[in-house]
Amino acid sequence: MQLFGYWRSSAAYRVRIALHLKALDFSNHSVHLVRDGGEHRKPAYQEQNPQGLVPLLVDGDFRVSQSLAIIEYLEEKHPQPALLPRDLQTRAQLRSWAQFLACELHPLNNLRVLQYLTGPLGLDEDQKMTWYHHWLQQGLAALETQVSQSPLLKATDFTLGDLPGLFEACLVPQLYNARRFQCPLDPYPTLVALDQRCQQLPAFQQAAPEAQPDAQV
Repeated sequence: MQLFGYWRSSAAYRVRIALHLKALDFSNHSVHLVRDGGEHRKPAYQEQNPQGLVPLLVDGDFRVSQSLAIIEYLEEKHPQPALLPRDLQTRAQLRSWAQFLACELHPLNNLRVLQYLTGPLGLDEDQKMTWYHHWLQQGLAALETQVSQSPLLKATDFTLGDLPGLFEACLVPQLYNARRFQCPLDPYPTLVALDQRCQQLPAFQQAAPEAQPDAQV
């Protein structure tokens, strides 16, 4: 398998976590989102992925984009170790939290949105950061309430008991970005504690942005 992504892409970060949690072999291919106007906008990449986004997973002759679709594909093709529990209602709850992060929160503060704010719309850096912090804080506050009130983490370290899964794969990249943009995380102790436990695991360390071959520290 080949994963086309960018070291700081939250969506690619999610998929890397899933791949490492499942101990799957894959090769990393960098698609630089900033250099020369963005390699994802070039014909060479768009021939492979007309959406012009990362990540893209290539598995033999099969190509699939969108991080959650990729993770679901990996879960179905390689069901063990599982990223979702067997219980139907718990699976639905964890999917809901993961999709909230990936589909509701992340799109409001990803690179192309922030570039549009400071480009065509003419916002300055302070206004851009106000936008970023507003949506992130609103979203994390709602998620903190849900997760802290759920019985899932009352007696276990992770949402799958002794193991992290889909939700953690989506949470950790979002909190990484929050720290990068200096968004205070003190109001979200449940989420921060879960993130800290994940950071101790090799799969998350191997998937971290700074551990990638194309990282630019």
